[in-house]
Formats: sequence, C-alpha cells, structure tokens
Amino acid sequence: MPLALLALAIGAFGIGTTEFVIMGLLPEVAADFQVPIPTAGLLVTGYALGVVLGAPLMTVLGTRTTRKRMLMVLMGLFVIGNLVSALAPVFGVMLAGRVIASLAHGAFFGIGSVVAAGLVAPEKKAGAIAMMFTGLTVANVVGVPLGTLTGQSAGWRTTFLAVAALGVIGLFGVARLLPEQPKPQGVRVRAELAAFRDVQVLLAMAMTVLGFGGVFAAVTYITPMMTEVAGYAPSSVTWLLVLLGLGMVGGNLVGGRFADRRLMPMLYVSLGGLSLVLALFTLTAHNRITAAITIVLIGGLGFATVPPLQKRVLDHAAGAPTLASAVNVGAFNLGNALSAWLGGLVISAGLGYTAPNWVGAALAAAALLLALLAGALERRTEQAGRPAAAHGPEPVPATVGQG
Repeated sequence: MPLALLALAIGAFGIGTTEFVIMGLLPEVAADFQVPIPTAGLLVTGYALGVVLGAPLMTVLGTRTTRKRMLMVLMGLFVIGNLVSALAPVFGVMLAGRVIASLAHGAFFGIGSVVAAGLVAPEKKAGAIAMMFTGLTVANVVGVPLGTLTGQSAGWRTTFLAVAALGVIGLFGVARLLPEQPKPQGVRVRAELAAFRDVQVLLAMAMTVLGFGGVFAAVTYITPMMTEVAGYAPSSVTWLLVLLGLGMVGGNLVGGRFADRRLMPMLYVSLGGLSLVLALFTLTAHNRITAAITIVLIGGLGFATVPPLQKRVLDHAAGAPTLASAVNVGAFNLGNALSAWLGGLVISAGLGYTAPNWVGAALAAAALLLALLAGALERRTEQAGRPAAAHGPEPVPATVGQG
C-alpha cells in the first residue's frame, strides 16, 4: 500500500475522533449547558446532518481544484469547526461548531476514497479504502478514549481543542505525503448526478443509511446505558470505548479483505449478525461482562459493512465516482442522525436507555432485506445478459474510471 494512504488515514483519524468523542462526553456537555441528555444528543444529529448536506456541496466545489488542495481546504474547515465548539459560550454555538466541522467530513472521505482507490491496482481497491478508513476506526481505539478521559478530567472543551490540533496534524500530513495530482478534467455535475440513476447505487446507499444507523442507535447513548443500566462507573466508559474501537478496527479490516473477494456474502453476514447482536444488547446490557462483549461485536459487525458498501457504490458509479462516493459517506451519517434522533425519542418516551437497541436492530434488519434484494436483482441482470453474450462477440472488459 502506498505511503500516501497514511496521509488520508491521519485526516480520517482526526475526523473520526471528533465524530465519536461526543458520545463519551454527552453527560458532561449536557450538565455544562444545563440541557437534558436527549437534547445533547442533537450534537450527534446535527453533525450527521451537516455531513449529509456538506458531502455533495463540498464535493461539487472540489471539482474546481485539485483533489489534494481540496483535501487541505477540508481539513482547515475541520479545524475551525472544532475551535468554535471548544470556545462555545452556549449550546447553540457549540452545535454550530459541530456543523461547521461536519461539512468537511463527507467530502474528505468521498474524495479520499477515490484517491485511495486510484493509488492501487483494481483488485486492491477495497483494501486501500479500508486502509484510509482505518484512521477512522483507530480513532475509536486511541482518540476517542483519550478524548473522553481528557474531557472527564480536564473538561470537555480541552478535548475539542486537542481535536483541533489533530486537524492541524492531518492538514500537514495531506500537504506533505499526498502526491500532487492534476485537476480532474471533464468532471461535470450532470455526469456525476447520472450515477444516481443506477438502482444498485441507490440500494447501496439505502443499506448504508439503515445498516450503519443501526450501530449508532446503540452507541450514541452508550454512556448512559453503561452507567445507568450495566452499572459501570463513569470512568469505565473510556475503556469500553476502547473495546468498541477495537471491534471497529477488526471489522473494517475484515470487511475490506472479504469485499475484494465475496462482497455480497460479506454484507449478508455482517448485516444479519448486526441485527441479531443489537437485539440481544437489550438483554446483555444488564450485565457488565456480556455488555462489554456485545460492544465489541457491534463495532466489528458495524464497520465490516463500510468497505463493501463504499466499494459497491464506486463499482456501480464507476464513470462518475466522486460525488457518489461522497454522498455515500453522507448516507452513513444520515443513518447516524436518524438513529440518534429515534434513540432519543424512545428514551424520552420513558422506554429506558436500552430501548435504542431495538431501534438499531430493526434498522439493521431492514438493511439486510435491501441487501438481499440488491443481490437478487444483480443475479437476474446477469442471467438476462448471458444468452445474448453467448451469441455475440467476446465482450471487452470495461475500464473502471478513477474519477
């Protein structure tokens, strides 16, 4: 794998830290601004919605410059947003800072996925994408637990200042390690939008929304769930987040390896297992040991879906992958926003802190149904094309566009 992938992983590490660290600091932030936990959960929802809106917007703006320069601009925006959050005098300003930072998220991973895939041979695309997303998952092993510990001991504002510093490091990493690339030629918004006419692209994005949404339904409220239901002390949340991050790292790497071999079976297994584990989390959350084991499984199964879903979008939008890739990253966060909101609703309805797990299980099960539908449609298309191909000339292999 090229060294340039390290630059993308560094940026992903900073972005992953700011996205997920809020989960471990919800009680502290809520207490500081004197708002209830479900209201503080809007910091997750607002960030996710910002990614959804920012992904296509920033990607379209990025077509006017080189991908390296655009990635640097995005990291600069990320730094500004985290500084606003760290210095926010009221809850609304912090929410605005979260949204500003989130505008960089989708386009960074979307453009970064295309760049990563273009740095390696076609048969190693998913592995390269997984390598970049490893920065996101490692953030959950190192950045998020350390950020949570820092926030609990030195104040949550210190955490966001540290995250801003991470963004600066990511900016320099992109500037120094990513090779210079010419401005994309012939990139037109209309051509990029044409990719969304492919039903398989739309199904993959719907799977992304529902499948990853299932993960966030549970982990958004993991801190109150573990302290109020499982009986852990607040200080234990740090190592519980380490377990979640370890599961994410493992799942991401396994998903990347098998996505290059058996993509759809990988999705069937990961989404089916995720739905089952989330349903069981309603029960296992009442015991410290089983809760910890379940957290690892949720992280692993959830992130095992990331490389195959991202690769599937790139494969079916091969002629215009940049916008589709970025929008799919936005779809991950649309799932985050949807599930965080639904999780807050069931908690506010008095159903308890474990109720979001049922929401997550239902979302993951719906994603599995869509995966089965996509697989069936794909097999039907292949079968319909075989008779015609048998009587015609040997087809010329299509070249996968790098965007």
